[in-house]
Amino acid sequence: MPQSSAPNPPVPLGSSIPVVTGGASAAAHPGVPSSGPLADRWGRTATDLRISLIDKCNLRCIYCMPAEGLAWLPARQLLTRDEILRLVDIGVRDLGIEEVRFTGGEPLVRADLVDIIAGVRTHHPRLPIALTTNGIGLENKAESLAAAGLNRVNVSLDTVCPQTFAELTRRDKLASVLAGVKAAAAAGLTPLKINAVLMPGINDEQGHELLAWALEGGYQLRFIEQMPLDADHNWTREGTITAEQIRQRLAAHYDLLPHGHPRGASPAALWDVYPLGKASTAEPLGQVGIIASVTEPFCSACTRTRITADGRVRSCLFSLTETDLMGALRGGASDAELARIWRRAMWAKPKAHGKNKTGFDTPDFTQPERSMSAIGG
Repeated sequence: MPQSSAPNPPVPLGSSIPVVTGGASAAAHPGVPSSGPLADRWGRTATDLRISLIDKCNLRCIYCMPAEGLAWLPARQLLTRDEILRLVDIGVRDLGIEEVRFTGGEPLVRADLVDIIAGVRTHHPRLPIALTTNGIGLENKAESLAAAGLNRVNVSLDTVCPQTFAELTRRDKLASVLAGVKAAAAAGLTPLKINAVLMPGINDEQGHELLAWALEGGYQLRFIEQMPLDADHNWTREGTITAEQIRQRLAAHYDLLPHGHPRGASPAALWDVYPLGKASTAEPLGQVGIIASVTEPFCSACTRTRITADGRVRSCLFSLTETDLMGALRGGASDAELARIWRRAMWAKPKAHGKNKTGFDTPDFTQPERSMSAIGG
């Protein structure tokens, strides 16, 4: 896709992003259901709720944000604990939400994280609750998170080489992350998944080392193609390590066979991992997942709905508009009114990426102004 000769400056969070209110989307997209789950016009239903708790992060990963960070949201613009609990209640009770994941930024930075999880668990004893984190500080919080009702965690970790970790994240914190992973596993926050992005010329030849570490620890590794959600807007399709390239690199060290169980709505294609040359005689060492958002998109099976830390619904990671819930929350809206706004936001969900719904590989694709840290993964 065409790229500008110089990177765009990072955008302060929430600025220059078209925001619609509860009434604006109804006229544009007639036929919005007045009750029931979060359906869209393409036959999908959102059952997986992702809520970003905070936009701040204590790493500066090169594929996510600039070295100097971003213009963080002031505390008054963040959803409060009670607002988060209310939205989860509405989602589960009225909109068919079946699982909740808390993201960031870095959710462990949020001081009331344990209280938020405990509140959700009290209201919804059987609801699966997960957390995506970079793992820094997890060593000291894993037990309290588990006691509060958290079920499992995903840890973002792209390498087990200290030098490469420091280059990718601009921080020397690998030891803290590894300690956090061990603590989370010990606290029973499993299955524990590791999310990894391979970057050309940095860690793209280290994938097999990360896989060996994950298999030894009993963790579920997921490689994710780098998506165009970096604040610097330096992403290029040509610079993306693709799912096929990931498979080729891993195949030099392991035998990979497609996993037998149906994929369903999972974004990851699973592969059984065997010792090299022994797929026909040995038991699998475990599995590895590859999430090919760029080259092998799975939009037709998407079941996610996202709420940003400042209370906006994003129907898709790559949406160019957002729907305001916080204004209604703080303006006295009833639960039914909030559900109506949320349904309208999801009804307007695009079929796929790009203005013509054809994906990343076409000139019509426009990168969202918000980076992944501001959206929530």
